[in-house]
Amino acid sequence: MSNSVYQTLCRLGAMMAYVLQSAPLGTNLGLAQALFAIVSGRLLRSRGALFPALADLGLSEQAVRRSESAAAHGRWQSERLFEHWRKHVLAEGRFHPHLYEGIRPVPLDLTGFFRPRLRHCSTKHYRSDCRTAQPALVYALAGSVGSVGSVGSVGSVGSVGSRMLLPRLALRQDPAEKSERDLLRRALGLCAESLASDEALIVDAGFPLCDILEKNVPRYVARAPKNFTARRSYLPAYCGHGPHPQWGEVVRPLPRAYRQRISEATPADETAEWKADDGSGRTFHAEVFLNLAPVQQKAAVSAERGHCFRCVVIHDPRYADPLVLVTNLTVSAETLWRLYRDRWPVEQLPLAAKQMLGAERSFVHGQESRWRMPELALLAGNMLTYLAATSPSAATGFWDRYARPTCGRLRRTLERIPFSDLPLPVGQVREFRPKNAATDHLLKGIDARRRQKAAAVSGN
Repeated sequence: MSNSVYQTLCRLGAMMAYVLQSAPLGTNLGLAQALFAIVSGRLLRSRGALFPALADLGLSEQAVRRSESAAAHGRWQSERLFEHWRKHVLAEGRFHPHLYEGIRPVPLDLTGFFRPRLRHCSTKHYRSDCRTAQPALVYALAGSVGSVGSVGSVGSVGSVGSRMLLPRLALRQDPAEKSERDLLRRALGLCAESLASDEALIVDAGFPLCDILEKNVPRYVARAPKNFTARRSYLPAYCGHGPHPQWGEVVRPLPRAYRQRISEATPADETAEWKADDGSGRTFHAEVFLNLAPVQQKAAVSAERGHCFRCVVIHDPRYADPLVLVTNLTVSAETLWRLYRDRWPVEQLPLAAKQMLGAERSFVHGQESRWRMPELALLAGNMLTYLAATSPSAATGFWDRYARPTCGRLRRTLERIPFSDLPLPVGQVREFRPKNAATDHLLKGIDARRRQKAAAVSGN
């Protein structure tokens, strides 16, 4: 084992010790084994089966059963694990939040772990390859965006290192909720309460503007559809006859065509241009529409509720369709483009958990373990991404001459290491050792299932 790999393992062991400090004795060891099995990509080999992944670590049969029991039935909460993980990353000082004109982006998105054969799964999520909603375990993910790795000076355009999302919210969908939109609204409400004074919520077109305004999100940047329309937040001048106007003029940022009839776009109030900072020489053109309100609201209602916003249409020469953004921020169009561009790290969080670590498939069926397994995978994927960006590059082989610090290369390095080689720190508040509890008095085997015959129902 090389010195760089050993140092990476020491850092991984210290991370696990800090994250699992709230877990009870014995449960923390089982969770550490389960986390290392996921981080090292053992689920890819076992195609989502937890028992073979744990056995691949070199554990005994009893240790495999204890680890699975700790992950499925242990007394721990994923919210505490994410909280400790966030504190550990911030304490190291290698995570630098992005800042644009004094605004830090906080993206929010929904993701689903598809379980098409899971019984009694009432939650669904849209699947693009099937073009329909499939049974899935749906989560709302939100967090802070920053750069890690070889970071330079953090300015108005972010920093030099790799972008990463530091999660602060992993909200489950309640099976009692009728649709996915209920989870969306609940996540919007929680994010609106937790946003700091210099943070703005970044969402895609799946979050309707009416829900954002209803939850009173203080600062937001949302993508709108191409056929987006709005009204002016002020009334037009009185024409001198008839009733006084109560609705603002309709604003169409882009032209629309319906049955060979073309509706021209409304002239923009302002325009802006800037060049890309990647050396490509691309020029972005933006059209800004000011003093807008929802198309369903009268001008007096919008002014009373404070539902005024701006619309910015950004034309990128690489794409045929423009980017339509709505926001209540007063920053420039270039800053809005940079803020929305930092929404993409929230997509990388489930990508690392599902595709890179093999948690897209899982064979756990308990009412609690079916939710805990994806949460552990999300945490493991974020830990692997952060550890790869802040550690020396691990080459796959002699052919990999220009190795980059990616989570895939680090995963291929960890998948050859057994759990016994992971140096867990000693002297912690809670040690990493099995809880040697007496179990001789407990029933075993078929007697432990406590099967009872159904009581006979007497009819009258």
